[in-house]
Amino acid sequence: MRVLIALGGNALLRRGQTPDSDIQQANILTAAAAIARIARHHEVIVTHGNGPQVGMLALESAADHALTHPYPLDILGAQTQGMIGYLLGQALQNELPDRQVATLLTQTLVSAADPAFDHPTKFVGPVYTKTEAHDLADERGYTIAPDGDTWRRVVPSPHPQRVVETRLIRSMVGTGTLVVCAGGGGVPVVRDERDGRLRGIEAVVDKDLTAALLAEALEADALLMLTDVPCVQRGYGTADVTAIRHATPAQLRAEHFPAGSMGPKIEAACHFAELTGDTAYIGALEDAPEILNDERGTRISARA
Repeated sequence: MRVLIALGGNALLRRGQTPDSDIQQANILTAAAAIARIARHHEVIVTHGNGPQVGMLALESAADHALTHPYPLDILGAQTQGMIGYLLGQALQNELPDRQVATLLTQTLVSAADPAFDHPTKFVGPVYTKTEAHDLADERGYTIAPDGDTWRRVVPSPHPQRVVETRLIRSMVGTGTLVVCAGGGGVPVVRDERDGRLRGIEAVVDKDLTAALLAEALEADALLMLTDVPCVQRGYGTADVTAIRHATPAQLRAEHFPAGSMGPKIEAACHFAELTGDTAYIGALEDAPEILNDERGTRISARA
């Protein structure tokens, strides 16, 4: 099968961990081992998140007195693609010495008129207490929102329209290359209406929606979305939590999931299943092969 694996932010940094390089490298070794177990038997494309990393770089840029103004989010997104892509690509190459592994800097086309620019929802950066978050909002003009029991910065997350390098990715996969791409949802770009040129824009594209878009464009047989929970759960964080092992898109859309975390994964999985008739899966990183075999995690299929 051709499988697109979308890694959540926990592939590099789990909640509460400090963003030190050695911690991220240790986490990514676990991710690479799980991916390799699948890649030995299937064609694999890997995408990944960058929320903690791009937020960290944004803080550093805002605090750098050598700059007249902070770096924009599109450039910071490109920097995180390079950092994470290097770590992930190297770890995968070490796990799969007989395979070609390539990391590709990727752009994602969005619309400058997307309403998301007026309603930021995408979490980036570390978690804060309510007081810390409000202080940062006052000091730096950030938009903040609650994320569970903590607070984080939120930025615009326009809907992805196309991965600019889709044809190149398809060509590379066709040669047997394991491709790491669309990191952080891809660097957000818009196309100028006058001359057709691309330019970066201040935003972060949701990684899961880009993963679903790319999986459809590459005619993947399965979309595997890996996170830090064992499966989709009804009533997550409450005493009445229950696991959802199998569901149709219609059944999942009848439920309520947090917009900043599980919500985009559900939307992406439902879209992929409905559009292609193939299957999407959501579950824990360490269970990746078992999820693909429908032994763990949540399976989302248009056919019950």
